[in-house]
Amino acid sequence: MKPGSATFPFFGITPVILDPDGNELSGNPAEGLLAINTSWPGQMRTIYGDHQRFFDTYFSMFKGYYFTGDGARRDEDGYYWITGRVDDVLNVSGHRLGTAEIEGAIGAHPSVAEAAVVGYPHDIKGQGVYAYVTLMAGIEGNENILSDIKLKVRELIGPHASPDKIHFTPALPKTRSGKIMRRILRKIAEGDTENLGDISTLADPSVVDG
Repeated sequence: MKPGSATFPFFGITPVILDPDGNELSGNPAEGLLAINTSWPGQMRTIYGDHQRFFDTYFSMFKGYYFTGDGARRDEDGYYWITGRVDDVLNVSGHRLGTAEIEGAIGAHPSVAEAAVVGYPHDIKGQGVYAYVTLMAGIEGNENILSDIKLKVRELIGPHASPDKIHFTPALPKTRSGKIMRRILRKIAEGDTENLGDISTLADPSVVDG
């Protein structure tokens, strides 16, 4: 047993690690997107009343695979490690980018306390990268920090992942359990602030006021 690892697949489950283009990564170690290439006992078959949503959520990203929405790595001994959610995969000018990866790069900047990334419609790229950034206490957002954050993303990932828009915010909209409400962030990024939907589950609804 390795602390922190999901260890090995349970009987009847065949996980695979995929690259962003949907190709299986063989051999160990490997790191990428966690998918399952066959059905397994106890697998759910639909979402009640919305089968299309079930298909779109789990099967549309990579044909022939059940996409878990998680990033994972398989170490040299075959142990699986979950690295975080990547189901918000953006398609920016043909590049598949996991929002978690971009958030990690933004968070590597010393002035950044927290970041959340969503996609928004872009006339040229298809999807643009919209980053919400909360800075450390006592630091105010300015053009220098904005440029430095973009540079950090370019250094760690590449120019194609650099945020098109950076929105400095004192806090991110979260539920009482601490989950970021990305649905709301997408609406704001798209300019649809009049239709944010139910915000009663937010720990602090004032975060999205105005």
